[in-house]
Amino acid sequence: MSEQNEWARLAESGEMDSPWRHWGPYLSGRQWGTVREDYSASGDAWSFFPFDHARSRAYRWGEDGISGICDRHGFLNLALALWNGKDPILKERWFGLANQEGNHGEDVKEHWWIQDGTPTHSWMSVLYRYPQAEYPYQQLREMAKAAGRQGREPELADTGVLAEDRFFDVVTTYAKAGPHDICVEIAATNHGPDAAPLHLLPQLWFRNTWAWGRDARQPALEATRVHGRCAVVTEHSSLGRYTLHLDGAPTLLVTDNETNEVELFGSPANETRYTKCGIDAHVVRGATGSCQVIQDGSASRPGTKAAAWYRFDAVAPGETVTIRLRLIAGDGHVDPFGTTFHSAMLDRKREADEYHESLAPELDDDRKQVLRRSLAGLMWTKQHYRFKVRDWLAGDPAQPPAPDLRRGVGGRNVHWRHFDVADVISMPDEWEYPWFAAWDLAFQAVPFALVDPAFAKEQLLLLCREWMMHPNGQLPAYEWDFGDANPPVHAWAALQVYRAEAVPDRKFLSKVFHKLLLNFSWWVNRKDADGSDLFEGGFLGMDNIGPVNRSAPMLGEWRLEQSDATSWMAAFSLHLLQIALELAREDESYEDVATKFVEHFLYIARAFNNFGSTTRGLWDEEDGFCYDLVSRQREDGTLESEPVRVRSMVGLMPVLAQAVLEPWVFAELPGFTSRLDYLLRKQPEFAQFITWQQVGGERRANLALLDAEKLSRVLSRMFDEQEFLSPHGIRSLSAAHRDGLDVEFAGQAHMIGYEPGESMTPMFGGNSNWRGPIWFPTNALLVEALRQVDDFHDGQFHVDLPTGSGQAVTAGQAADELARRLVSIFLPSADGTRPCDGKRVEATHSPLWRPHITFSEYFDGDTGEGLGATHQTGWTALVARLLATPNHDAG
Repeated sequence: MSEQNEWARLAESGEMDSPWRHWGPYLSGRQWGTVREDYSASGDAWSFFPFDHARSRAYRWGEDGISGICDRHGFLNLALALWNGKDPILKERWFGLANQEGNHGEDVKEHWWIQDGTPTHSWMSVLYRYPQAEYPYQQLREMAKAAGRQGREPELADTGVLAEDRFFDVVTTYAKAGPHDICVEIAATNHGPDAAPLHLLPQLWFRNTWAWGRDARQPALEATRVHGRCAVVTEHSSLGRYTLHLDGAPTLLVTDNETNEVELFGSPANETRYTKCGIDAHVVRGATGSCQVIQDGSASRPGTKAAAWYRFDAVAPGETVTIRLRLIAGDGHVDPFGTTFHSAMLDRKREADEYHESLAPELDDDRKQVLRRSLAGLMWTKQHYRFKVRDWLAGDPAQPPAPDLRRGVGGRNVHWRHFDVADVISMPDEWEYPWFAAWDLAFQAVPFALVDPAFAKEQLLLLCREWMMHPNGQLPAYEWDFGDANPPVHAWAALQVYRAEAVPDRKFLSKVFHKLLLNFSWWVNRKDADGSDLFEGGFLGMDNIGPVNRSAPMLGEWRLEQSDATSWMAAFSLHLLQIALELAREDESYEDVATKFVEHFLYIARAFNNFGSTTRGLWDEEDGFCYDLVSRQREDGTLESEPVRVRSMVGLMPVLAQAVLEPWVFAELPGFTSRLDYLLRKQPEFAQFITWQQVGGERRANLALLDAEKLSRVLSRMFDEQEFLSPHGIRSLSAAHRDGLDVEFAGQAHMIGYEPGESMTPMFGGNSNWRGPIWFPTNALLVEALRQVDDFHDGQFHVDLPTGSGQAVTAGQAADELARRLVSIFLPSADGTRPCDGKRVEATHSPLWRPHITFSEYFDGDTGEGLGATHQTGWTALVARLLATPNHDAG
């Protein structure tokens, strides 16, 4: 292994502001259509800032681009623009349908793959597939409209634009020669049968921070020559000077990152001579005077956006054309494309190979590819996220005043004025979800711990910081509604990240624990309306899983008591218990806090199993399953409740609420032990939720929401192939409802049916579906829960897998089989295709498509086809943890 390798760089980069982390893939895949850019009264973010405005209108809070990078503060951006000589606009950003345009919600219509990467971003590679024919913008909109909600989402290949491989594969590779010295190679290969033109325009620009009336300082860049070569030199008050060297002799185009008010809004004049779309106008339409054009090596006047225009009039079939760039701090490099450029490319590639090989050397090549691609995609989810809600609500001094409706009682995020963040955050997906979500971020931290534990810990702490967490203790859910509720999985993620490190970081654990105490109190005070220890959470991330919108109030006096919300809170109590016990090993004051959480868990378990608002629990003895309840108080003061008899993932979540108290707890923590013993003597009904063992004369205990008998009954449904068990994981709704299910509760009739693919309902925008597909986050939790069961019972807990087969396996073997099925989604089958490719163009036998894996948001419950967001190597990167977890076979 080389003397300086990725592990060494990581060791130097424990702090997020360390030099090697300064530059990364922090440039968003989409900024238009986000809440941050929405200053409308209606809250229709997609319409207020549509795709068609993006090329001509300055963004307020961020930037976007293709295969791009920026500094961690989001000031200076470098990304690729392309033109095939036919498109009506430069290809500067990936195109997709807005939520109201897509037949299943927002939907990106491009092909790109994150091929490789390292945690410090010393090495990154992205492949973008660019059509040679005119890009079919309007055709895709019309096809989606015609397909309707019942039809499949139309893909780019369905338009015929990729037929006969008439596309360029454009690979952008970054290699850091130093923390502030980035070598870039862009290689475009013509895979079509005929020669085709291609224009490559790498662009360097500053985010517009000066047009809003809050900070008048304006950075500047100019095209010039440095050490005899074409270059763009930039100056910024915070970043200082950077020089972008350009190989060859491109035409340099310089404009300003300013809105074209004349084009978009019919204004009589623009604030500046040159605007954001000036380069587009010059290249595509030949507009003179739209930007500065520098061809003779002379210096341009200062601007804030520049492009290097490389023209290839006829790239032959099979030919690859290559351009090189080098972005370096200061006055530049005397020989930017000499030996140091080549050695940086070779060394960083070799070090990346060594680094990834060290993660799981025992895997076969197919699984290594899945692991490496999933981790590369995960690392690319890091984006600069900037949002100051009080300024957003008020509007900017130099802009029209914000509508009063936005700041009214029902205005979006009006109760989150404290929210003020400008940091690098891991996003669920760079295009469809270019904003953080609380439970996504927790799940993403777990595979991040495999490769970058410092970043994983920082992300979990960031969401708990006072500028993000609400003063009342609530974690912000997602920017469409910070006040919504995502499942409380933060403590679970903190434990996983803590346990992943060879040297435990108790300081991190203590920090996150104290903040999560506030969050736990918020849940208890806000989501348990009557103090019954049954919880109401809301939609809890599982969008349309119920027959009614669980975020909306029930009709009349009815209220919904949720199996999943109650299970999440039981698990939350146990995770905080485990953290408190760990901290109590060195500070006995935590023993009292641990006692508080064991008591809270037992109260929830009693309510869950024995009584709800009446004397009915969420456990249904007749069906051997767990259901939501609807309940109300009668006029005579008595309570009535009835179950919502739909078998869905909400009934599997109780399996997650379990924790083992190892012998060291009773040996090292006498205060906690005596309090637990006292509690069980005074309230002996709690004993049913604790299973005891004797290990070498010492006590060991398992706390669980479901005892062994109830757990067996739930698992028998979970592993039934006619219900939850699919060839590729656990479905989110039982396939027993395949023909539809009519249910009546709260005096109303409802219907729900198994939908293995895309959503047939517009609930929550219609872009996600929990009525049948396979979702990685909940499946990964079930795998872990089964392994915990196996560990406690020492391999003596057995289940039929599949149910009714007579094939008894241990819980650990069941976990391994479930992991194997999940991993199989991305592995070649007998005919060489991957289940995740489904019926899309990726399933073709062409070697141009075969090597590239798409990590989707969720997967068809019958076939494993990838659905929803097509680049969600956020939580779907949990497949890396399944592959890299030691002592278990996911192969």
